[in-house]
Amino acid sequence: MGMIELNAVEKWFGMLQVIKGIDLTVGEGEFVVFVGPSGCGKSTLLRLIGGLEETSRGQILIDGKDVTGDPPAKRGLTMVFQSYALYPHMSVAENMGFSLKVSGVPKSVIDGKVGEAARILKLDSYLDRRPKELSGGQRQRVAIGRSIVRDPTAFLFDEPLSNLDAALRVEMRYEIAKLHQSLKATMIYVTHDQVEAMTLAERIVVLDSGNIAQTGTPRELYERPANKFVAQFIGSPKMNVLECETSGSQYSIKGGRGGEFKGRRAAIEIGIRPEHIDFTNPGEGQFDGSVDVLEYLGADTYVIVDCGQSEKVTVRVDGSSTLSPGENVGMRFPENKAVFLDSSGLAV
Repeated sequence: MGMIELNAVEKWFGMLQVIKGIDLTVGEGEFVVFVGPSGCGKSTLLRLIGGLEETSRGQILIDGKDVTGDPPAKRGLTMVFQSYALYPHMSVAENMGFSLKVSGVPKSVIDGKVGEAARILKLDSYLDRRPKELSGGQRQRVAIGRSIVRDPTAFLFDEPLSNLDAALRVEMRYEIAKLHQSLKATMIYVTHDQVEAMTLAERIVVLDSGNIAQTGTPRELYERPANKFVAQFIGSPKMNVLECETSGSQYSIKGGRGGEFKGRRAAIEIGIRPEHIDFTNPGEGQFDGSVDVLEYLGADTYVIVDCGQSEKVTVRVDGSSTLSPGENVGMRFPENKAVFLDSSGLAV
């Protein structure tokens, strides 16, 4: 079990509406990631699901049961936060089993559940240690283990890796992905990091100012963004967006050239991913520019090209590129990789 349904869910803080009528279904065993910039409402939405915030309007169902007015303890969910919130005077085993102990669960059952969770999280050899003797990643695994022993209907993660350094975040992403494969449990994960969203999610929910901007698999959002917000939020470096005009079956880029247009409505902008642009001789592609800055990253180099009129375009090329600042270049891309946007910012 573990299906979660949101029907027209709203959240108001006084006169301020932060969640604006969300409709969403999270399937049993699905790994869904809420992603968006700071202030978009992703953590608030997670807290509404968990019962930590009161729902102003709408309905939340878990496995078909209306839990909108139920307290957190009655929802059968468990949350993992940024803060580990471990008891410093308790061992790893005691921290993991504490919630079961206060619920009156027999010690033999607690030991069995803690042992199984420790095996899954590779904490077997740390059960007698105190939190101060653990690394940040190990402490976060203990916090996750504390949730596993409760055998919840679903796991709710609220930016659990934001306090870790870059190397530990990569390691913990792997651990959480393996945990989902092992438990096959429903998981909802909140992050502002679109790399975490792309690498972990089976389905991503992109939030923008309390609304769902788009829902889909990581590939769907990357290759077929529904609007300008999603197009530029998903992907690193972000999608290039240039002004354009369309007429019938043709488009032209402002300050450049154009090609074939297959959109259903007139477009005023065109978006192109950095890796879909190739360099050519000036005058031979859809637009030209001058190399401004090179960002060498080893396997890749990001080339920032000045296209005039304050337009900057990022192109991802092989790390062995021999381009140099000031060099004039032409740029071309396949039209089937471009995203055309209308005056409302919607993909056409």
